[in-house]
Amino acid sequence: MKEHGIQNTIRNDLAGIAYTFRANVGKGWQGVGKPFKADRHMTVALKPGDVVLRAARPFDTGLPPGFHDLFGWVAVEITPEMVGSKFARFVSYEVKTETGRVRPEQVAFRNAVNASGGVSEVVRSSADALAVVERARRP
Repeated sequence: MKEHGIQNTIRNDLAGIAYTFRANVGKGWQGVGKPFKADRHMTVALKPGDVVLRAARPFDTGLPPGFHDLFGWVAVEITPEMVGSKFARFVSYEVKTETGRVRPEQVAFRNAVNASGGVSEVVRSSADALAVVERARRP
């Protein structure tokens, strides 16, 4: 199974257990002025649906490099000595296939989350993700 399929399986399997969201990122182009959208073939070789941007420049959107594929929180019951309230512990999952490798910026993100009191791990299955949730529920 590919990473995207594993991510969807994990999100479905964690439904009702943890709040889990997909981290989307992307690249695009922006320009100045009103975009011109071709609705028919023109002499400039545009096809229907093509868009022309003036003074076009690329941009990145979404989260910083290394941010994990899935993130969210797990509700944790505070012990009685901590007033008996609940809090949300941040969790993140870097999803990889059985042979997928973790990049250095993903390791750095995992280490930062864990050092800050959250729980972050590389997961390759729903069972791995459930282990992260169980770890997040422990004091």
